[in-house]
Amino acid sequence: MFFGKLLPRDTNFFKLFNQHANHIVEAAHAFSKLVANYSDLTLREKYHREVNHAEGAADRITHEVNKALHKTFITPIDREQIHSLINTMDDVADLIQDSAETMALYDIHHMTDEISRLTDLSVKCCERVRDAVQLLSKIADASTADAALKTCDEIDKLESDADRVMRTAMSKLFREEPDVRELIKLKAIYELLETITDRCEDVANLIEGVVLENS
Repeated sequence: MFFGKLLPRDTNFFKLFNQHANHIVEAAHAFSKLVANYSDLTLREKYHREVNHAEGAADRITHEVNKALHKTFITPIDREQIHSLINTMDDVADLIQDSAETMALYDIHHMTDEISRLTDLSVKCCERVRDAVQLLSKIADASTADAALKTCDEIDKLESDADRVMRTAMSKLFREEPDVRELIKLKAIYELLETITDRCEDVANLIEGVVLENS
């Protein structure tokens, strides 16, 4: 029994990473539709439920990966890399849900151009995260490793774009918004959306580390 516990298990961590990344993109797309259809309460609630559903699915995969780490003797990449990667990816899904939840709790009445732009950048970042994650299982191939690093670089650039949008949004908000309550609400939303891209960059940095150590 003891030696049986030390034998390799057949947990496919790369498959679980891919599933999680797909749920991140699902959550991002649902949130984007929520923003685009915000004036329609029925559609807003529909897409909010879809965000919650995707985040819940991602959360279950995170638990599955963390549980499998304790049961798997041999892992395809370093254990700490697996743990950091899946949990940072889960942060992305959580932040998307937090953004939708905060809009509902703060009773945001309308979407701004800045929210739309930050949402669009967040969606693009999430899609690039999915693309990079899908390459992880094949990084022994030099061209695949290069493609993964290039995708990570694209995420970094998108995060920089989001930073610029964020700075402009904050400047405009504090110069033009007369209602202090609305200012506080929008500031919180802007910060959450920008943090989504920050966390995507964190995922990209982790993937770069995996590629450089294992390719």
